[in-house]
Amino acid sequence: MRQESGQSRTDGRPTVWTGRATNRFQWVAAVAGAACMALGITIAVESPWASGIPALVMAVVGCVAAGLLVLFGTLAFVHVEVRVDDRAMEVRCGHIGVPRRTILLTEVVGADYAPRVTPRHWGGWGYRWRPDRGTAVVVRRGEGLVLRLADGRSFTVTVDGAASAVDSIRARLRRPAQPPTSAGTA
Repeated sequence: MRQESGQSRTDGRPTVWTGRATNRFQWVAAVAGAACMALGITIAVESPWASGIPALVMAVVGCVAAGLLVLFGTLAFVHVEVRVDDRAMEVRCGHIGVPRRTILLTEVVGADYAPRVTPRHWGGWGYRWRPDRGTAVVVRRGEGLVLRLADGRSFTVTVDGAASAVDSIRARLRRPAQPPTSAGTA
């Protein structure tokens, strides 16, 4: 889903481009994490372990810790939001917006449309890094945008309406940034 928001300029382009991508499968993994936590709590409350307290503590702590890792690890990548304005591209993951990455457009040398980004190419879902490919935020399989950065690295993000995002970024890269105007200066 692609959204363009903000006030329009004189050339008709909006001041901000926003887009989002969602992976509903991550909710299944989040439920599995919650179930693992529930199992740990159930073991702690109802289990008369004959093996002793250390075994009980290890089982409870293990289930609860694994559940928390899975639950919060998957909820962080249920969706991704991308925002492009005249200054930067910001990527926010999950419901609380963490992890977050802001890339200044002054650091970008190009933007490309990727018609098919898959978790398999990056080693799974989430925030990924591969020395041969760069960094990526992959929340689902499908279209994405690839930023080529001035330091030779790249940044890929899966987002609906990626072609429109690329057009928006390219248009901003072609024109110099406007210097900030200060109030009170003639």
